[in-house]
Amino acid sequence: MRTRTRVAVSAALALGLLAGCGDDAAAPARPAAGGPAPQVTGEPWYDEVAPASPSGTAGGTGSPCPVPVSFPLAEGWTAKAIEPPEGELAELVGEALTKRGGTTVRCEVDGRAAGGGFLRIWAADAPTVTPRAALESYATGGGEKVAGQQFRDLRAGSFDATEMTWIATNPLAEEESRNWALAVQSAGQTLVFEVSEGLIAERTDVLPAYRLAVRGLAKSE
Repeated sequence: MRTRTRVAVSAALALGLLAGCGDDAAAPARPAAGGPAPQVTGEPWYDEVAPASPSGTAGGTGSPCPVPVSFPLAEGWTAKAIEPPEGELAELVGEALTKRGGTTVRCEVDGRAAGGGFLRIWAADAPTVTPRAALESYATGGGEKVAGQQFRDLRAGSFDATEMTWIATNPLAEEESRNWALAVQSAGQTLVFEVSEGLIAERTDVLPAYRLAVRGLAKSE
């Protein structure tokens, strides 16, 4: 069943308005850091969804996605910088759309041309925050009701990483969406890569590009 929810600010961002360019008891046992992710078919990880075919890379200083990692792009997906709108009111709206749970969005990868949604990359405002703490703050920082949090430690390309999945409920519409995010530390920054089902995308639209990106993470300038 297709789930269709995001809070208003997330929906606005999903439409490209700003695109300028847990419960541990329910979590599966975690592998040692640096180990492969366990394979879980169906809820909540959907590991049976394979990575997309690569077509180019993103990341690095001077790129549309200025973060200290590089990652492969799915075919038809394009990296764009996030540029808040101008003006007094626009600055307030931009703050709401570009800040979440102690993180600031750095860029998004737009997959609408390929029939997908968005992959967004956020940087924690506190450089020393751990990947798990960054994920927890991010998940609860969007004004949604959060439930069903699960975590796992795994290897993401060149990095030890923590991955989280959760259900978010829009407090106004009372609709649910599943979200996935993975966090790594590189060059003194904690980065969060996130995708979700929503108004324009189902899991099969976003998970292939997300899996490709996080499994191909590499250090960059």
